[in-house]
Amino acid sequence: MSEMTPTTLSNSDKKWQKYDCYNLEVDPNQDDRAKRIKILSFSRPHMRAFHCSWWGYFMAFNMWFAISPLQSEIQKSLQITNEQLWTASIAGVGGTIFMRFLLGPLCDKYGPRTLMACLLCFASIPTALTGMVNSATDLTILRLFIGTVGGTFVMCQYWTSRMFTREVVGTANAMAGGWGNLGGGFTQLLVGSILFPLFEWFFSNSENPADMAWRTVCIVPAIAAFISGIAIFKFTEDAPKGDYHQLKAQGVMVEVSAITSFGSGFTNINTWLIFIQYACCFGVELTMNNAAALYFRDEFGLETETAAAIASIFGWMNLFARGLGGFISDAANTRIGMRGRLLVQSTFLLLEGLLILLFANTKSLSGAIAVMVFFSLFVQAAEGSSYGIVPYIDPRFTGSISGIVGAGGNVGAVCFSLAFRQLDYYSAFVTMAACIIAASFLSVLVFIKGQSSVFYGKEERKGKSQAYADNSDTSHSFSSKEEEEDNSYSNSLSRKYLGSPSSKTADESFNSNDESLSSIEA
Repeated sequence: MSEMTPTTLSNSDKKWQKYDCYNLEVDPNQDDRAKRIKILSFSRPHMRAFHCSWWGYFMAFNMWFAISPLQSEIQKSLQITNEQLWTASIAGVGGTIFMRFLLGPLCDKYGPRTLMACLLCFASIPTALTGMVNSATDLTILRLFIGTVGGTFVMCQYWTSRMFTREVVGTANAMAGGWGNLGGGFTQLLVGSILFPLFEWFFSNSENPADMAWRTVCIVPAIAAFISGIAIFKFTEDAPKGDYHQLKAQGVMVEVSAITSFGSGFTNINTWLIFIQYACCFGVELTMNNAAALYFRDEFGLETETAAAIASIFGWMNLFARGLGGFISDAANTRIGMRGRLLVQSTFLLLEGLLILLFANTKSLSGAIAVMVFFSLFVQAAEGSSYGIVPYIDPRFTGSISGIVGAGGNVGAVCFSLAFRQLDYYSAFVTMAACIIAASFLSVLVFIKGQSSVFYGKEERKGKSQAYADNSDTSHSFSSKEEEEDNSYSNSLSRKYLGSPSSKTADESFNSNDESLSSIEA
């Protein structure tokens, strides 16, 4: 076994696992999840998984939206209409919906590592073939296949949920998701403002340099993503104690039914309420990734390179905004429990909707850029706060719930993209804003058993960490005794909602939450 410091496991803690000790302090009651996020560490298994989760999603975004800053050039070359262009964009985000529904239960069954690697390598093929497009139909089909890579988000969020304790999981999920989403802004800048002009110069002696440039430039993100997929497969683990196939082979992990996992997540009403709210934040981001460059070109008469550079600002806000949303959600949870997370969620969505209304009514270029920065901030903060709630809905089936909620983002993107396809820019933005403002009030309908709601109820804090561990690992039991205990669904509920034996008092459990405010280290 590999040796790491400083956290060494006692003999009583040891069942079969890949590592004797960890580089981070872990909570044995939460399946050896890490208590802190050490940003500059790349140690296995926790921080290696954290960095590979966001990097894999980042590379997915680089492929997913590599075409977006090139759309004006593609439109000229293929002689297609705005409506046909939006149809292709809708296919790009719509192709992910099925994948996110599918990948959630598959994560519960097979783990995130292999699925992340396979999807990156698969999507690199259609991305590299972008230059073969010759019609609007070709473009739509191509973007449909490339769009499958958006499913990497499910593995990204599932992975960090498996590696970090509930006290810091909101921050971990938000940072990984946000840095992954950063790929949307990065690819606008890299492909639209750097690589496209470079390739255009390289083909300057050809009959049509711009046409040759957009047809070949997407090979760069395709190769980078393929290499990343191979590296993720070879150099990471699914969970703190090892890869799922190893744990099953050693007889210390219970096989889970993907159908049962999906069914449990699908029938939980809280899943669908957060699904709608996530549609109104991540769906907005995906829509803006497709629309922003076109909007600034059409409304303000900018060149392709300039419009792409300005549009990239929206994505660059992910550098901190989504992580900030998760951090604020964790901090609110520390003070007033789930009520705090829900109030933060509603506030972010409400401010997002109001700022989109302001953006739609801003007629100067500088003003539009300034308002876009602030509405992007709240879009991504709401994404972070959404996945501060997801791990609590039913921790036993986090993969399925994460996948369903994640699909909500793509459903939102399809709906909002249809609005931009059928309406003028102003009407589309107003429609989008109205939907978001309405969705912000759905938090009052969220009732997670054992947690407070917006207006009433209180946290059941006694034995919370142990209850979370028991529930979250019904499908990941690590001993025959635990397997017997988790065999009954009613027993699982009893441990979660009536409390389970724990060495911590309620006050100690509450105080441990305060660590979330200082859980991020260099």
